[in-house]
Amino acid sequence: MQKIEEIYWLRAYGCVAVFLFHWLDHLNQRVDNIVTDLMRLPLVLGTPIFLFISVFVFAVRYDKQVPPGFLLQRVKYVMLPYLVYGFIYSTAEWIRLADSNNAVGFLNNAKEYFIYAGWHGYFLIIAMQFYAAYWCYTQFRLWRFNPVPWLWGGCLASMGYWGLAYWLDIEPPGYLLWIAPLGWVYLFFLALVLVRYYPLAPQADQCVRPKWMKSLSKPYWLLGFVALIVALTFNGGLAFSSKEVWVIPFFVLFTLWLMAFLKGRKAPAWVRYINVYSFGIYLAHPMFFALTDAVVGPFTLPLMAYAALLIVVGVLGSIVLNTIANTTTTGAMLFGKRLNV
Repeated sequence: MQKIEEIYWLRAYGCVAVFLFHWLDHLNQRVDNIVTDLMRLPLVLGTPIFLFISVFVFAVRYDKQVPPGFLLQRVKYVMLPYLVYGFIYSTAEWIRLADSNNAVGFLNNAKEYFIYAGWHGYFLIIAMQFYAAYWCYTQFRLWRFNPVPWLWGGCLASMGYWGLAYWLDIEPPGYLLWIAPLGWVYLFFLALVLVRYYPLAPQADQCVRPKWMKSLSKPYWLLGFVALIVALTFNGGLAFSSKEVWVIPFFVLFTLWLMAFLKGRKAPAWVRYINVYSFGIYLAHPMFFALTDAVVGPFTLPLMAYAALLIVVGVLGSIVLNTIANTTTTGAMLFGKRLNV
């Protein structure tokens, strides 16, 4: 498959965004103000970026037909880490709660993590649904249809889903609300649209993008939307997460602009290095945040020293663990496969 430099940039950005979003959440026990809210603004795109990339790469690599065993491979390298890390995080939480007034049974606690996807690995459940959707897309030859109308319909459906859920205060157990595919369907069709108009060969440079795509790729649309978000932040009118109505137009404008901006820009070594360990960092970094707290404690160091220590331990610990795990095929399947870039 042709190497797509833009995807390296996007994957690195997504990895850093998720890491820093959780880092800010961890620092909430000591600081939470308008500054940290504004810092979250570029970070809410982390999870959507990973989901977008998964479909984009498949659409480029496989186009109209996936290979035999496609879904089985995804289960091995996506759902096995979900079970392994789900067990680690659920067991750690069960032990932590055992010494408090909120002790819970082991099985009840595990159900929250495995069945209700009540941890950051909920992303893997969404990704698996996208893989199944792409299998259906090729199996039933849905590539015959123009994805552009489906993109706009998907945006409206996802915005309506999040808006209605929050308006009606729908709160199912764990993260069940978050893993429903309707909230993320816009990403599936956005990836298909961008692949449709992406020049994958020299002769494909003749490919003419639609006027709406050229227009929305201009930076002033994104800058105008960001200005609106910042204004609403100072007004106290926004919540910051990747599961918000406003994130959908934000992500579409951001991706259209960034894919155009990055075209032809070769990813440097540090970007590719982050790509190699991105999956491992995503899965493991909260575990190393917790270990830092267990050894040092969140209130024993000055804020800046504590914040820096979390970053160092979170990044290095995740990379070392992923490196060790990937010395064997079984370890890669269980703890997250390292990417070849």
